[in-house]
Amino acid sequence: MDSQNVIQAENLGKAYLVATGGWSRLAALLGRKPATSRWVFRDVNFSIRRGESVGIIGANGAGKSTLLKVLTGTTSATTGRLSIAGNVAALLELGMGFHGDFTGRQNVYFSGQLQNRSRQEIEATMAWIQDFAEIGDYFDQPVRNYSSGMFVRLAFAVATAQRPEILIVDEALAVGDMYFQHKSFARIREFHAAGTSLLFVSHDPVAVKSLCERALLLGDARLLMDGAAGDVLDYYSALVAARENRGRPVDSEQFQGRSGTGEAKIEQVVMLADGQPTDFLQSGASVTLRVRYRIHAAVRSLTLGLLLKDRTGYDIFGTNTTNLGMRLTAAVGESATVEFRLPRLLLGAGSYSLTFALHSFMDHLEDNYDWWERAIVFRVMPNPHQPYQIGVAAFDISAEEIPE
Repeated sequence: MDSQNVIQAENLGKAYLVATGGWSRLAALLGRKPATSRWVFRDVNFSIRRGESVGIIGANGAGKSTLLKVLTGTTSATTGRLSIAGNVAALLELGMGFHGDFTGRQNVYFSGQLQNRSRQEIEATMAWIQDFAEIGDYFDQPVRNYSSGMFVRLAFAVATAQRPEILIVDEALAVGDMYFQHKSFARIREFHAAGTSLLFVSHDPVAVKSLCERALLLGDARLLMDGAAGDVLDYYSALVAARENRGRPVDSEQFQGRSGTGEAKIEQVVMLADGQPTDFLQSGASVTLRVRYRIHAAVRSLTLGLLLKDRTGYDIFGTNTTNLGMRLTAAVGESATVEFRLPRLLLGAGSYSLTFALHSFMDHLEDNYDWWERAIVFRVMPNPHQPYQIGVAAFDISAEEIPE
């Protein structure tokens, strides 16, 4: 294995025996009856470099959690070879192994011993765990008295008390209150900044884009795509839309951010400032987005949507004509133009992209006629007449000191 890799998977596969009943399964295990195998995934190849953050995405049943169980040693692979260099911390089932009759403090000792940590090592992190969990006097009460939020707080604090070389997270941050979710994400980012390699499974594309620079897409019992997180998420969305519409298959090798069934098609998009096409704006400028589309076949309804993203692919703002109370009326064989007008584009300095989509009703996954990812890429420069700001937003803001 390359010295820069902390995880190397070669032709990895996992299958389970399928039998019609208990006796037939036992016979298969004893070799007296041919066994039928159901492959969760097979021939999966990838490597994770030291300090890299990688998201794992896919539909329910695609094998994401099973892959993590193989990586953590909870279950063994059926085929292939797996090499891991470094200690692994897994946030798969937070609080697994906690005893309801033990106090929070006692469960910290118990969990630490399961992780082969000495009593001295456990005690060295005890104050940090108590402080991070923020459950007050409940720390010395039985865990069965905890609310679900308190349980998650303690479990996450125990699991992240020490920085691992590899951190594996499986939807663990989808629970708990919003404040603690922000705190948990900050802790994971702290680990990553210090050099921890991150594997993160989530159905939330915003979370994947925020935490990961790369993503793996699982589906059809195999690895469908491995690439930049934004590109893989775009392809996954196109794949879901194509399947929902029973449209043309989408090829990951050829996918360039454009997909759809084609009954309606976007012909041209242009960004205008002061009436002139541009891809270079000043923060706070007045902008018009002009979109021309054509109807090629009868559609049951039509909505034109837009989505603004920052350079990392993070969704900033989205809306559509249905949301705005507008009805598109072009008939088959006709073209029409829609203008979205933004009196003040309150974006901070940086690079951004705009995606446009033609679909039915509110959701682009239903009757996705045309979806054009990164149809416009543009840059925003600071406005010299505004005070210095950081971030993707450029709010109109003032400050005043109020005398006591």
